[in-house]
Amino acid sequence: MSGHTSSPARGKAGSSAPSEGGGPVIGLDLGGTKIAASLVGADGTVLTRHTRPTPAGEGAEKVLDALAEAARAADPQDVAAAVGVAAAGVIDPVRGVVTSATDALPGWAGTRLADGLSSRLGSPVACDNDVRAAAYPELLAAGPDASLLYAAVGTGIGGAVAADGRMLHGAGGLAGHLGHLASPEAEGLPCTCGSTGHLEAVASGPAITALYRRRSGRTATRLEEVAGRAADGDRQARDAIVTGARATGRILGGLANTLAPHRVVVGGGVPRIGRLYQDALADAFTAELMAPLHGLLPTAPLSGPDAAVLGAVHLVRILPLHHPGAHQ
Repeated sequence: MSGHTSSPARGKAGSSAPSEGGGPVIGLDLGGTKIAASLVGADGTVLTRHTRPTPAGEGAEKVLDALAEAARAADPQDVAAAVGVAAAGVIDPVRGVVTSATDALPGWAGTRLADGLSSRLGSPVACDNDVRAAAYPELLAAGPDASLLYAAVGTGIGGAVAADGRMLHGAGGLAGHLGHLASPEAEGLPCTCGSTGHLEAVASGPAITALYRRRSGRTATRLEEVAGRAADGDRQARDAIVTGARATGRILGGLANTLAPHRVVVGGGVPRIGRLYQDALADAFTAELMAPLHGLLPTAPLSGPDAAVLGAVHLVRILPLHHPGAHQ
């Protein structure tokens, strides 16, 4: 990319995807506020960890610079064979391009993520959406031919769908965006995508908090405040949480009838607020299921805070690698 000089090639820059027995791989997890980077060994051991703020308001070039700096910090000995990136936004992994993004990363849409990063690092790069990347370890744990429904409920609502052991990407990498399904509970509410009535508008963390403010007339800036008031017996706080949880459960139950997944996983920060949310979601989910799926229940992710980074590492083995200079 113009204005940037590539460093010497790192590891096996001209190779195909690293084998299971190959060298370490750098995993990057790009969010709207933080970049996490790790060097991960061939056996899946996290060898190093590094975090830094995302320069979200400074434009795509600065974000790419920060990703490259994070990768170098995680791999000071320059031993990585490749780099996997789990990134916010709608990612087309074949072209390595951000096809769509929210205002959390201004100017991010249209960025040539894979080419921009490979030119900075001199390494092959594979990339995908951050939620889809986090879902890969869950799919691997479910078995070689498993189908999976994965939801991440946090500041927004993302998701991933896998069928018969294969993660679905769809046109432009859009598959799995569960937050933009129509939800009766969200009728008339504006969504971050520019439409109205979508699940994210009533069931994300900020949406539940806003619902509580509208119903109670009280101030609240964070979901944790609402959860604390619910625990203290605030009926309107409980109702706001239950409304968001039930809306998500109904959507996931309907999708389960369509996909017939072996596993349904619900991650993100919102489910961690406690049993009130979790039980309401599970009850609404179960109520939607067709008889052959009775017994299927949403579960928490198996992977911990390293899920997206470990999923990013896995990307270099299953998705196209973008090599330095290949786009020129």
